Amino acid sequence: MLTTLPFPVRDANAQSGDIPLEGLPEWDLSDLYASQDAPELSRDMEWLEKACADFAATYQGKLAGLDAAGMLACIEAYEQIDLIGGRIMSFAGLRYYQKTTDADRAQFLQNCQEKITVFTAPLVFFSLEVNRIDDTVLDGWFADNAALARYKPIFDRLRAMRPYQLSDELEQFLHDKSAVGASAWNTLFDETVAGLVFTVNGEDRGLEATTTLLSDKDRATREAAAKEIARVLGENVKLFARIHNTLAKEKEIEDTWRKMPTPQTGRHLANHVEPEVVEALRNAVVAAYPRLSHRYYELKRKWLGLDVMQVWDRNAPLPMEDDKLVDWPDAEKIVMDAYADFDPRMAEIAKPFFTDGWIDAGVKPGKAPGAFAHPTVTNVHPYVMLNYLGKPRDVMTLAHELGHGVHQVLAADQGEMLSSTPLTLAETASVFGEMLTFRKLLSKAKTTAEKKVLLAGKVEDMINTVVRQIAFYDFECKLHAARAEGELTPDQINDIWMSVQGESLGPAFEFMDGYETFWAYIPHFVHSPFYVYAYAFGDGLVNALYAAYEEGYAAFQDKYFEMLKAGGSKHHKELLAPFGLDASDPDFWAKGLSMIEGFIDELEAMED
Repeated sequence: MLTTLPFPVRDANAQSGDIPLEGLPEWDLSDLYASQDAPELSRDMEWLEKACADFAATYQGKLAGLDAAGMLACIEAYEQIDLIGGRIMSFAGLRYYQKTTDADRAQFLQNCQEKITVFTAPLVFFSLEVNRIDDTVLDGWFADNAALARYKPIFDRLRAMRPYQLSDELEQFLHDKSAVGASAWNTLFDETVAGLVFTVNGEDRGLEATTTLLSDKDRATREAAAKEIARVLGENVKLFARIHNTLAKEKEIEDTWRKMPTPQTGRHLANHVEPEVVEALRNAVVAAYPRLSHRYYELKRKWLGLDVMQVWDRNAPLPMEDDKLVDWPDAEKIVMDAYADFDPRMAEIAKPFFTDGWIDAGVKPGKAPGAFAHPTVTNVHPYVMLNYLGKPRDVMTLAHELGHGVHQVLAADQGEMLSSTPLTLAETASVFGEMLTFRKLLSKAKTTAEKKVLLAGKVEDMINTVVRQIAFYDFECKLHAARAEGELTPDQINDIWMSVQGESLGPAFEFMDGYETFWAYIPHFVHSPFYVYAYAFGDGLVNALYAAYEEGYAAFQDKYFEMLKAGGSKHHKELLAPFGLDASDPDFWAKGLSMIEGFIDELEAMED
């Protein structure tokens, strides 16, 4: 954790950039450190260097000989190192995301990352030695010491990597070079994207401000924005192809050395999810394309009065949609009311985000695009980043990110090593919070047109979260498979991109020249390979979970809070069991997808 940029992957439906609103909240990062020159930061950096060296001197080569109490002390020392290193990197990373074009912030982040990579190098032995300990020794420790047994999930995850572990020397080498490997290419990608300039209707804009125009009410503006994105990406496609080629090859080399059977194996292990469960999800969604995206976009084509839709019509507002903006106080009230209606405890947890400087909402030059919630460390609190423009979908993004924040606050009691939720479950509270807010708005709809706009917006978000992300996953699978055969030209990557677009979006669309390069700006492919299926996993899981809530499942709220509090301490099977759900059951995904179908049924019924 400590050796890489703490990049909080941007959410699937986050949109941003256009005319900034006034009076929006900004982060107060002083809960981490007052400034990059704060004496507390220097103190912690010095402490970290000594603590890592002391840890290695105390424990290296001795883990198997410890008793249960000794191993508990070892784990607690490691957790404290994790905490301090995570605090430093969170502060450096969040400052950078506020203004990625600031050279001083970028330098500070890189310097912190390089120092911590050096400091933590002596810790590499830990996971390697743990994986050489006999199972009977571990079982004895857990039987003897309940406090240590709480950390069993950590040992289970480490030992899941045993078949793929390299020699101590090679693991040390990979650790030492991490700061100039993938993370350096990630930084190049971020800085390149942040520096792109798009000119639409005579006005220069950043990427986020330009992609927002793809949902503008004026079709000519949407078309101009799409063509300008294509032009700029086309001019830079060689660099983006180089980044993807290099990262995919680096991953292939490491996977080959580790003898991982597929490029996706590492992600599945990190997510604590079985490959067959992901494959069942993927297959269920692909099979449902005609019933979901194809059917919905055909409806939308008719609403827009078009013979065929262009890519710039995909996120177009409906003709009957009100373009009134939602100011920040109203957005806060909408989301907080929805949370409080579900359970007052949820609103209480969410309140400090608005009152204590835990949200950075404004659109500012150089700010990282999209939206995220970063948990920082368990003895501080999460921070939420938005690019809020007052559009209805921005309100849903606020509900989504606040859900992440609530989840992270609740899981913090697990401690630094057990609080982190695998990606497949990390979207649970966010999507659930979004659904609560959507249902609240839907219940207040006064006209059929208003209800149609809300339903259509929700369906589009769900398609973007489920259909589009599975298409992205297929793109990545094909990209990595093709890269294993050799270097890919930009045209070859473009062809892979287009091979999944028509299949997922359906016959209502026509694809303009230049759309083939739109893979180039998507950060998930660069920062977290194969991350994207987690969105579909989370949406399907929450749809099934919300159905149980609507059906009045006994003590639902209490069980829901217990699930969020578990953080990363339990497997998805154990977390879902209290709700009578099982993600390994093929019917589970069908249940989640049926909710989207039900919304489309309602929209079709409104046409009669």
